[in-house]
Amino acid sequence: MRREPSKMADTVPSALVFEDRAYTANELDALAAGLGEELTVRGVRPGDRVALMSSNRPEFVVAVLAVWRIGACVVLISPAWKHDEVAHAVALTTPVAALGDSPVLGALLAMRHLDDPIVTSETRAAEADPAADAVLVFSSGTTGMPKAVRHTHGSLAVAVRQWTEVLGLTGTDRIQIATPPSHILGLLNIVTALRAGAWMRLHRRFDLNTMLSCIQDDRITVEMAVAPIAIALAAHPDLERYDLSSLRYIMWGATPVTASIAETVTARSGVSWLPAYGASELPVIACNPLDGARLDSVGKAAPGVEIRVVDLDTGKPLAAGDTGELQCRSASTMAGYLPAEATADAFDGPWYRTGDVGHVDADGWIRITDRAKEMIKVRGFQVAPAEIEAVLHAHPLVSDCAVFGTPDPRDGEAVVAAVAVLDTVAADELITLVGDRLASYKRPRRVVFVPEIPRLPSGKVLRRVLEERHGRPTDQ
Repeated sequence: MRREPSKMADTVPSALVFEDRAYTANELDALAAGLGEELTVRGVRPGDRVALMSSNRPEFVVAVLAVWRIGACVVLISPAWKHDEVAHAVALTTPVAALGDSPVLGALLAMRHLDDPIVTSETRAAEADPAADAVLVFSSGTTGMPKAVRHTHGSLAVAVRQWTEVLGLTGTDRIQIATPPSHILGLLNIVTALRAGAWMRLHRRFDLNTMLSCIQDDRITVEMAVAPIAIALAAHPDLERYDLSSLRYIMWGATPVTASIAETVTARSGVSWLPAYGASELPVIACNPLDGARLDSVGKAAPGVEIRVVDLDTGKPLAAGDTGELQCRSASTMAGYLPAEATADAFDGPWYRTGDVGHVDADGWIRITDRAKEMIKVRGFQVAPAEIEAVLHAHPLVSDCAVFGTPDPRDGEAVVAAVAVLDTVAADELITLVGDRLASYKRPRRVVFVPEIPRLPSGKVLRRVLEERHGRPTDQ
């Protein structure tokens, strides 16, 4: 898809801009039609799954649209994943074809490389079945291996409508995407911008100065951020030098808001924040109102989302203000997991169990205070302790280990590995071992050496004990 900037750019608004190239909505549609025809020739049929492992690039967007045009389902694989993770994803989802620019995926499947030119077409898109799977994204489970979250065309369409409404997004807005599009938030932002008719710039990778320059020069109106971006903004020595007056707000998601950081950015830039809350399984759960947003709450339930709080022990619904597990019900909830047997534990009847602990006051404001699940959330990505433990256990000098998370102002949580060893081994060696096998965000920030791992008689790790003993860097 190597092409010059659109000659229509002066007369027809661009839908997508990447570096010096611009694409109108019609051009994206024509490219998607062409790639869809190619996939059909390769034997992809409605209902089939197509793996997509791609860096941030316009062809990612075209590939997703192409798969949907022919009634197939796109399996989004993180470009940060390594061989074992990708092999698991492929075995779990059984795609019949692959698209991307990753040699890892190319080594496992016959991959149509996105560097190859795409011939445009005017073929009409097939009408999507709302009940058919549209996309599979990955969310780690307590078993340690990533699960595939199944969203149908119907559930994704509802999520897009919810995101459009809570953001107040219209065709006059301008946004930029630097987060991984294989993550549910990146995909949601892209699809919402396209369907709302907003102008969108896609970045090859995140760079803070580039982000700030584009806000200024492109007159971005809605910015998306997670904790590391917020912290970098607050610490930027030249933040006042950039004109950010076009921004309506900065959305803070994926991790809890650090009020002091948010307030520093607002004081220095004049831009306010819009905290929001979602999950791979239910992309839009709550958001603050556009007028009167607060930093001490993720907001109120999104339109079409019901939220209840249940007792952690009994599962019985609690009164307003009482603390328990947050559960949600919405048409935007996932259809289920792969493997299918993992789905039952995620629901209490029709209610999706978030695994988050908090309360909802009488006015509907939601506050999250803890995690009921053992997942570690790093920069919005869910990290399963058991997956890292499996890698550490493979080291010949590791006799036992357990992984847990500690609060981190930059990433939301940091991964810490408690390790019992048979003989001396360097912490850096273990960290490198994990880094060589798994995505970089799963690499332990610290390794603490312990005489034994505390466990119940059943063998269950007492992670809370480890957190209390070794949760601070000074305990190393």
